[in-house]
Amino acid sequence: MPDDIKYKVALNNFPKFGPVRLKKLKKYFPDAEHIFKASSEELIRAGIEGKTADEFAAARKSIDPDALWEKVNKENIAVIALEDDDYPNLLKEIYDPPHLLYYRGEIDKKNGSNLAVVGTRKFSPYGKQVTETLVSDLVNNNFTVISGLALGIDTLAHNAALSLSGRTIAVLGTGLDKKNLYPSSNLRLADMIAAEGGAIVSEFPLGTPPLKHNFPQRNRIISGMTLGTIVIEAGERSGALITARYALEQNREVFAVPGNIYSPVSVGPNNLIKAGAKPVTTASEIMETLDLTRINTYIENKKIMPASREEEIILANITYEPQHIDELIRLTGLDTARINSTLIIMEMKGMVKNLGNMQYVLSR
Repeated sequence: MPDDIKYKVALNNFPKFGPVRLKKLKKYFPDAEHIFKASSEELIRAGIEGKTADEFAAARKSIDPDALWEKVNKENIAVIALEDDDYPNLLKEIYDPPHLLYYRGEIDKKNGSNLAVVGTRKFSPYGKQVTETLVSDLVNNNFTVISGLALGIDTLAHNAALSLSGRTIAVLGTGLDKKNLYPSSNLRLADMIAAEGGAIVSEFPLGTPPLKHNFPQRNRIISGMTLGTIVIEAGERSGALITARYALEQNREVFAVPGNIYSPVSVGPNNLIKAGAKPVTTASEIMETLDLTRINTYIENKKIMPASREEEIILANITYEPQHIDELIRLTGLDTARINSTLIIMEMKGMVKNLGNMQYVLSR
């Protein structure tokens, strides 16, 4: 690896050299090594404030480019710079793209079929159902699902994509080293995403803890890597709404799933719709808005063909609204043992979903 990327990593470990300041520095200096070794006076001439220039000159004494690069390699993390050919095209278009991305897994340069799915940590059964249904249909149409690995809707979206061997990318607000990856309960999920054709991505250097102010900053990457952002459930002050705002600023589509007007987690998407976001209830509506030619595939994937008389009877009576198994027994006339065994088989086929507490819905 050329020395230049090593010095870019070193510069990235000085938090005050963000996208705006680095843009100035790169215009003035020929490469990252010259920036790293520049005097305070040279940094000031490049457009950096005097106080920040002096702070970097002092901080540089404790930044070891070789040691940092060794740590990146030890964690099996790849690094890509804004100038590199493989840097994601859509992300490169935004106002303040990260000058450096750390990642594990595979980043697709073209990223033409990326969609963000975001929402609240405290989701409702309705939110869970919608997330799994929308993501499943998007994956069946070869979309990559991008989210933030947070608990709640983010985790549901990543898992739904993986369950169908789909591609998903998680954008983190921490360093990618396992010690700081947040939330730690999703460490295994992050490993699965990277191992199964997706990627975990961050602009923050290794060792960056889960600082509160980093998460709004990373949200611009979630929206920036995508054609549009889908907000499923979100409270009035949810971070998902920050992602939606970035999407608007980046001239990307914003989709919102309408929700119960009495539910606090519906306030966010319902307000987005009032403000002009596209209300969506199906993946086909999203694809129509994006003018993508996958509608026929979507319709075909929606078809569920029963393989037995019992499956046919259940499909005639089950809906997208949660139904208790006792209600299905009443509607179908099937006995308990037969309906239980048939539902298990149908769930394995992806025809129905068990939402817990013996509540079932049509899966797609």
